[in-house]
Amino acid sequence: MAPAVRSIKRKDAINWPRMSTTFWAVLLLTALLIVYCGQLAAGTCEIVTLDKDSSQPRRTIARQTARCACKKGQIAGTTNARPACVDARIVKTKQWCDMVPCLEDEECDLLVNKSGWTCTQPSGRVKTTTGVI
Repeated sequence: MAPAVRSIKRKDAINWPRMSTTFWAVLLLTALLIVYCGQLAAGTCEIVTLDKDSSQPRRTIARQTARCACKKGQIAGTTNARPACVDARIVKTKQWCDMVPCLEDEECDLLVNKSGWTCTQPSGRVKTTTGVI
């Protein structure tokens, strides 16, 4: 008789796709430093690591690292809350909202010092991304 297969559901598994937009700082910084050494198709990215820290009350810090194989004139960035290759001009000018980093129902706003952006959900919840180049 075969052993029964148990399915384990993590409590945070349902929220992961929405939480992935929080703190893309490490994504942009490390994606620029990662040496391309794989079989990624040109113009694509993949998530390499994802760490979440919920030790502080009412705050979750997510750190994500991606590997990208961007075409000439592109650089690793964020589009629709996922790693993507974006126009290098966006990073150079720090006009982060031009790469459309938030989900469809969210509003993007630049931080005052242009060090990152916020994605505001219709419910009023704000996700902040900082530490970008």
